[in-house]
Amino acid sequence: MPWSNRSIMDQRLLFIADYRRAVYSIAELCRRFEISRPTAYKWIARYESGGVRGLHDRDRRPHHSPQATPPHVVDALLEARRRHPTWGAKKLLTILQRRRPSWPWPARATVCDVLKRHGLVRCRRRSVRRGHPGQPATHMDTPNATWSADFKGEFKTRDGLYCYPLTMADGCSRYVLACQALDGTTHDGTKRVMRHTFQEYGLPERIRTDNGVPFASNALRRLSRLAVWWIRLGITPELIEPASPYQNGRHERMHKTLKAETTRPPCASRAAQQRRFAQFRHEFNHERPHEALNQDTPASCYQPSPRPFPTRLPPLEYPEHFEVRRVSHNGGIRWNGHWVNVSHVLAEQLIAFEEIDNGIWTVYFGTLDLGRFHERTHSIKDALGKHTRR
Repeated sequence: MPWSNRSIMDQRLLFIADYRRAVYSIAELCRRFEISRPTAYKWIARYESGGVRGLHDRDRRPHHSPQATPPHVVDALLEARRRHPTWGAKKLLTILQRRRPSWPWPARATVCDVLKRHGLVRCRRRSVRRGHPGQPATHMDTPNATWSADFKGEFKTRDGLYCYPLTMADGCSRYVLACQALDGTTHDGTKRVMRHTFQEYGLPERIRTDNGVPFASNALRRLSRLAVWWIRLGITPELIEPASPYQNGRHERMHKTLKAETTRPPCASRAAQQRRFAQFRHEFNHERPHEALNQDTPASCYQPSPRPFPTRLPPLEYPEHFEVRRVSHNGGIRWNGHWVNVSHVLAEQLIAFEEIDNGIWTVYFGTLDLGRFHERTHSIKDALGKHTRR
């Protein structure tokens, strides 16, 4: 019966109980619990001197450390830090060494530890790094099966203002659906352009983008507010892998032509630049032969989607055996009285839970698998491999 890492205190109490019954000898107890005789005598002595409290682990900190920083040096460091709260360890050491050159000043790393130990250093909050679903495996073999969306690199027009071209294209026919000059990569501006595009051409099955704002985020399942809107419309978000623009190569090749023909040199203003983009779109779609299309034009190969843009978002529907919860404005839900963090981008949305094992649930938003919910820890493990913070 070896010591158990899960309930070591219970094992110690059981050992003492068997010892007090005097049924086994010390040697037999050692064999029974698979411990050494010195260990057995140690816990017997601690129990006899301190009772049950003596069986708890003791502080392993040494009573004396010859290498410890002298108290007067620590006090000087703390006083200097409180006087100059924005100064780092190196600056503090430089000043103090000039004032007290004979004192045994510690290394910079030790000063950092001293300041941190006394609460004078604000630790940076590390952002949660999400996993990634991997390289997209879908094919662009039919019109409106996959659209691509991206921001062409920003540039300044001649009036000194930045221009951010948002482009959307059909992956199969290469038809450029939108090329809009915006003042930033904002959610509202991008959604406005996409709404107009959906109203004109209908809805695709999926949209492929990179991992930048506003298409993706560092939230659960890398969802952004824009991706949540797509899912409500029945569109599947599809992300290329980080630093892998070749996975959206057709769109990137169109960007190369766009840059060469519309931004060199840039126009005098954003409005003038938009007129040039509109001219480029018409020429690219209706006049320019495309080698991958057997020298046909994209317009001759494209047809609008049969799925119209709805005037109202359709409700999310889940099977009856699912547990459905509405995510609060703060980005979480209540589960058996406990707070469970989900994601702020899913605020006011309905998510569903399907039990797959005892205390383990699969979490869905629409048809998207968000991850696994563990009742024991009240946390959601991202389907891409990371945990949400409680």
